[in-house]
Amino acid sequence: MAGRRGAVEVGRRVFLCAPSVRHRGEFLALMRSSRSALRPWVEPPADRAAFAVYLRRTRRPTERGFLVCRSQDGAIAGVINVSQIFHGNFQSAYLGFYAGAPFIGKGYMSEGLRLVLRHAFSRLGLHRLEANIQPANRASIRLVRRAGFRREGFSPRYLKVFGRWRDHERWAITAEARRR
Repeated sequence: MAGRRGAVEVGRRVFLCAPSVRHRGEFLALMRSSRSALRPWVEPPADRAAFAVYLRRTRRPTERGFLVCRSQDGAIAGVINVSQIFHGNFQSAYLGFYAGAPFIGKGYMSEGLRLVLRHAFSRLGLHRLEANIQPANRASIRLVRRAGFRREGFSPRYLKVFGRWRDHERWAITAEARRR
C-alpha cells in the first residue's frame, strides 16, 4: 500500500486508515509472519475468510478498525480496533490493538494510539475508552500507560484467548484525562 489514500487521521510518522479489501494481501502476510510474536496475546485474522469477517465487523456502527500505516511507505505496522461503541449516556468503547512483528518497539503504535484517541474523543464523540490487557503483556501495558490510560482494576478469567479464560488488567482513559 503506497501513500496516504483513505487516511482517517495523519500524524508525523504514521497515519490511520480503515481496513478494506485492498489491504487484504499485505495484512494477511504481516499477520502470518507475526504469528509467533502475537501468539500469547491475540489471534488476528489469518486467512481470507477471517479477514472478510473482520472487514464486515468494522463496518458495523458499533465497531471501528484502524490500520496504523507508516507515512514513509504506507506499510501496515499494526491494527487498533475500537469495539462495542456505546453512545447516549455511556459514550464508551473498548480498545484492542496489535503490531506486526517487524514494527514492534519502533514507536508506530504509540503514535497510532494517540491518533485513535484523538479520533475517538472528537469524531466519534466518545467519553471513555477501556483496554483489557493480560498482566504478562508488559509491552501493551507500557503502551497504554504512555498514552495516559490508568489502571482501574483486575478481572479474573475475563476473556477467552486461545481457548482458555485469561485474567486481564482493566486500563481506561477519559476525554478529560487525555486533555491534561
